[in-house]
Amino acid sequence: MIDLLIDFIFHTNDYLKVIVENYGAWIYLLLFLVIFSETGFVVTPFLPGDGFLFTVGVIASTTDGKLNIVFAMILMCIAAIAGNTVNYHIGRYFSSKLLEGRKLKYVNPKYLEQTHDFFEKHGQKAVILSRFLPIFRTFVPFVAGISKMDRPKFISYTIWGGVSWVIIFSMAGYFFGTIPFVEKNLSFIVLALIIITIIPVITTAVGQYMKGKKKAEADRVELPKK
Repeated sequence: MIDLLIDFIFHTNDYLKVIVENYGAWIYLLLFLVIFSETGFVVTPFLPGDGFLFTVGVIASTTDGKLNIVFAMILMCIAAIAGNTVNYHIGRYFSSKLLEGRKLKYVNPKYLEQTHDFFEKHGQKAVILSRFLPIFRTFVPFVAGISKMDRPKFISYTIWGGVSWVIIFSMAGYFFGTIPFVEKNLSFIVLALIIITIIPVITTAVGQYMKGKKKAEADRVELPKK
């Protein structure tokens, strides 16, 4: 199963072509499920996102209308918004049932308040920009729910981020998909796209690690005696 998933991620174009040719309209169900699941459940950040959208655009431009790009984008926009919304409400559920119920005593309420304040002040940037960052787009809605970010604000930012994300990557694939080089090297292009979009995630993680390490070292420095 894991091998099949990895193969699907790196050869999405081959799988989508087969499904379009042999199963017709069922392709739309697959598109919805993949996009919805990637951000709808906090345990599925490994599902393809940016590269998947790009590939959908390429397939739509090279299959003589068998995959309607407009209908596909509308469906994927709905999936992206619904996925984020479900993940957000899962976070709110855990916040209410576990944190307020004191079942997780090791969770410091102060950290929860700080997270809530962060999303109230910077929620727009976090929710919208996370759409374009693998892993972040899966965890940000959940954390926003945990911190009980204002629901109308979250949904509003989710709509902007989800629609922009789907349109940008799908249309990029649609317009560049007819270029012979892109069509012949689609797997490599998708791989490069995955690497490029995950670089900010790695640099952020490394930056946070180094910052924490420096802070820990500073805390260990003995204060001068009076």
